[in-house]
Amino acid sequence: MTSTTPDLSTRTDRGLLTARHLINGEWLGDADTERMNPARPDELAALSPSGTAADVDAAVTAAATAQPVWAAMPAPSRGAILITAGNLLIERQSAIAEDLVREEGKTLAEAKGEVKRASDVLRFFGSLGWAATGEVLPSGLPDTTITTRREPLGVVGLITPWNFPIAIPAWKAAPALISGNAVVIKPAELTPLSATHLARALQDAGLPAGVFNVVHGKGRVVGDALARDSRIAGLSFTGSTKVGLGLQEILNARRARVQLEMGGKNGVLVVDDADARKAAKVVAAGAFGLTGQACTATSRVYVTPGIRDAFLAALTEEAATYAPGDGQDPPMGAVVSSDQFSQNTAAVRSAVERGATLLSGSGILDETHDGDPGRPLYFPAAVLTGLPFDDAAVTEEIFGPVVAVLEVSDYEAGLAAINDSRYGLTAGICTDSLARATDFAARAQAGVIKVNRPTAGLDLNVPFGGVKDSSTNTFREQGKSALDFFTWGKTVYTGV
Repeated sequence: MTSTTPDLSTRTDRGLLTARHLINGEWLGDADTERMNPARPDELAALSPSGTAADVDAAVTAAATAQPVWAAMPAPSRGAILITAGNLLIERQSAIAEDLVREEGKTLAEAKGEVKRASDVLRFFGSLGWAATGEVLPSGLPDTTITTRREPLGVVGLITPWNFPIAIPAWKAAPALISGNAVVIKPAELTPLSATHLARALQDAGLPAGVFNVVHGKGRVVGDALARDSRIAGLSFTGSTKVGLGLQEILNARRARVQLEMGGKNGVLVVDDADARKAAKVVAAGAFGLTGQACTATSRVYVTPGIRDAFLAALTEEAATYAPGDGQDPPMGAVVSSDQFSQNTAAVRSAVERGATLLSGSGILDETHDGDPGRPLYFPAAVLTGLPFDDAAVTEEIFGPVVAVLEVSDYEAGLAAINDSRYGLTAGICTDSLARATDFAARAQAGVIKVNRPTAGLDLNVPFGGVKDSSTNTFREQGKSALDFFTWGKTVYTGV
């Protein structure tokens, strides 16, 4: 295994950055996995190593050795390191964002926003190093004080996806670290550079060796080894429902803690009293922003008869403004990979074959559109209508800029349709009625409810998570609630 320190300040003549494992403070591994730019499929964007179970073992060993010393460090000192790392991300924002655009395909504006989000997350949780974490409670016994404490789990594993390749690693790692845990993270194979930037910022901020370790590679190798290592006290995963439930079985078998954030098929209800054009902008932002590659993206819309025609006309106009292109400028970036592009294409074409009407994105139906392996992975914003409620395009996650619009008779029918899903991550309503908005918030079966706002997007200081097949529905991510997963509670009686 080769030890190499990646230099993030320079690029090769091909603009290439090589990612490495970070194990016990050393950058290791021979980079043998190519990552191509989805907007320019013939352009090499990154190289990364293919991790093994032995690499995972070494990383967990390093974390287990470093964790007690890290946990013994005063929480304000741990917090200061996280804050410094957050500041470093902002200083390096432009370079990180450019790498993120090349490896993931999103727009430069979206990439800069994501780096800012990662920075803010580190600084938010860093500030919690100065916050109280326990309580003083009254006792029924004389001369007795009761206090509570939160203790770190120990070594935790993180498995993160490609669609937010620096923000999600940050919002998992930051609460783990401030709580006194050591971390081993497996980033997505498609986006190794973003995790490298996060690891470098933490290292440069003074994080002790072994506290944060990165192992690149395939999920079935690295992720599986991480889940099966008996020293991993908890594992936090974001990705597909199928993979997440498989990991849950492994962790449950040894009674380790597991946190899953998985799929979504997020619905929006547009009722007659809404403004059609405003509702179309809300739906378009949720469906086509980030190229639809977000678990919180809007993918199904239910409209009542009185607003249907006006809403569809406005949404079709909005969809036309989301022209895909190279991430340096356009309103919508490239699809992340050829596999994802093919999945999106197949979903839309098969829906049309089953009788759907394609109001926007007709280029998808061109048989030669995805026939050239060197062609940019630009997928147009697609609006489908005329589908039954149980059609696959309405019930199954596509993970692209595709939205299905269906008519419902009234508000109650729309609410029932929103809830008729195996997923429950986010749900929204467009209405000018406070009473309807309040009722929807109470009765919609989703972890996040949006009123007159896109389903995608969440403030970092509030809890995030879903119900049903979208989540384990136990521990929430983000905000102070994120600390709960990475700690366990202790009650202390003290007599005098």
